[in-house]
Amino acid sequence: MDLTTTIVPKSDQLNADDLMVAPVTVTIKDVQQGSIEQPVNVNLVEYPGRAYRPSKSMRRVMVAAWGPDTTSYAGHRLTLFRNPDIKFGADKVGGIEISHLSHIEKPLTVALTATRGKRKNFTVQPLVTQSATALSPADSSQWLELIKDAGTLEDLQRVWAAAIAADVAKHEPIVAAKDARKKKLLAGE
Repeated sequence: MDLTTTIVPKSDQLNADDLMVAPVTVTIKDVQQGSIEQPVNVNLVEYPGRAYRPSKSMRRVMVAAWGPDTTSYAGHRLTLFRNPDIKFGADKVGGIEISHLSHIEKPLTVALTATRGKRKNFTVQPLVTQSATALSPADSSQWLELIKDAGTLEDLQRVWAAAIAADVAKHEPIVAAKDARKKKLLAGE
């Protein structure tokens, strides 16, 4: 028995404890404004209903890599990991940081505030995935094939995020194929 699913925190956000087992690579569904305490909700394809709420430092990394306009972030991917050395006050509590980003061609180093008056270089690596090349066909028949071949809901969500990023998610035949495949997957077919 794998105990991973039994230790998932009940929360509306992704927590550092979710990443105790391993880093995760996720796809951005969209970005919404949050609360005063947590100003950004990065909604993820792989975690419906649980947003990634990046720290100010990680938001700075995202802006440095992708620019300040979040309307283009849908379909972008990032690898998140738990850094056990992140402090809250004087206590080491752990936190989430980004190790890899899609849509960058080379490592990106950003000088971030480490403590008051001290800055530290933080580097993210380019995320090179199969989906970056396999999921960018312009021909709708290839998109329909990718949707049909999605073996799990997670696979379908990845294909759909790539379709959004490639600006083909508005085409009615592709939307209908996605909806039909989702219905079949939910029915266990």
